[in-house]
Amino acid sequence: MRAFAQEIFGAGVAAADPFNAVTQALQARPPEPGAPIIAVGKAAMRMVEAALAFGSEPSATVVVTNPENARQMAGVEVFAASHPVPDAVGVEAAEAVEDILQAADAGTEVLCLISGGGSALLPAPADGLDLQDKISVNELLLGSGAEIDLMNAVRQQLSRLKGGGMLRAAAPARVRALILSDVVGDDLRAIASGPTVAPLTDASGACAILSDLGLWDRVPERVRAHLQSQRETDRPLPEAENILVGSNALSVAAMAKQAGGQAIVHEEPLVGDVGDAAARIAAVTTPGVHLFGGETTVVLTGSGKGGRNQELALRVAMALQGQTGWVFLQGGSDGRDGPTDAAGGIVDGGTVDRIRAAGGDPEALLANNDAYAALTLAGDLLMTGGTGTNVADLGVLIRT
Repeated sequence: MRAFAQEIFGAGVAAADPFNAVTQALQARPPEPGAPIIAVGKAAMRMVEAALAFGSEPSATVVVTNPENARQMAGVEVFAASHPVPDAVGVEAAEAVEDILQAADAGTEVLCLISGGGSALLPAPADGLDLQDKISVNELLLGSGAEIDLMNAVRQQLSRLKGGGMLRAAAPARVRALILSDVVGDDLRAIASGPTVAPLTDASGACAILSDLGLWDRVPERVRAHLQSQRETDRPLPEAENILVGSNALSVAAMAKQAGGQAIVHEEPLVGDVGDAAARIAAVTTPGVHLFGGETTVVLTGSGKGGRNQELALRVAMALQGQTGWVFLQGGSDGRDGPTDAAGGIVDGGTVDRIRAAGGDPEALLANNDAYAALTLAGDLLMTGGTGTNVADLGVLIRT
């Protein structure tokens, strides 16, 4: 069952292959000759490879991606920036992107290739803010349990490029964006913090989000001052052609095809608190292959190491410990769960016993948000390496 679960998960990842997605999208209308190409996100390398295969010879090509997926390409400026916490390389990359956008004229169509992870990878602090301000806010948001759309709504108001910032920088040039979604529901405003679409909210809305999350008094003073000083204007956002080329739902459909007639697709995505998601999975008793998509959240209360997928897998293992005839796999489609080298976990009825036999205390490890250590003891980490794509998370529960 474990091997079958991994085969199914692999089919979901393969369905989100960025090269194929971009190739199909550009077949009807290839990139304009000489038009610059900007690729941002965890899938940026494969997306730009597909665009360059059309032989349009862009005037400039910049790729901003995470170190796992970065590699050198002839004629392409590649930045390996940090994720999920931004770094100085990302700031340098953002400046390079702005230079290309601002150099484009009214007769140019800039091709932007956007995928998940772009929000952290391309930090462009708003005037009056610096990288450390962005890092502080990002870390607070990541540990708050907030869903991705709320986090990105705040990030957009602290950036020059997010929330349509790329469009403003490119004007009067035209922008065509091919977007690979890592957001459940595929709201283009939330993917990579929406650099080519309108923002999710305004500055006052970002203030309200931080207050609701209990973070307002914890963010840097300059961030509070920036948000409170913003005055909304009626300046219209330049238009763009935004095209969705891949999503979580398409990957779940591919997993169902791989599973064959045994597949039971749970249409309601796994979102919100990881504990609630684990309880929902543990309550499934119908035999067969149960498939889930989505993206949960974790409120960090401990100092351990892990990610939402590892913690979800561990929680399911603890809820179903001692039961036989089941396997559960939960993984990030990008191959990297939180600040770890694991994609997630693959657990069964013996996981908890294996943790204890190796000298671990599952309850204490979970309380410390240390799912990585727990699953390491059990030999149950899901290790795929960077996949070069990102369409949120995928889950497979097999019951006999």
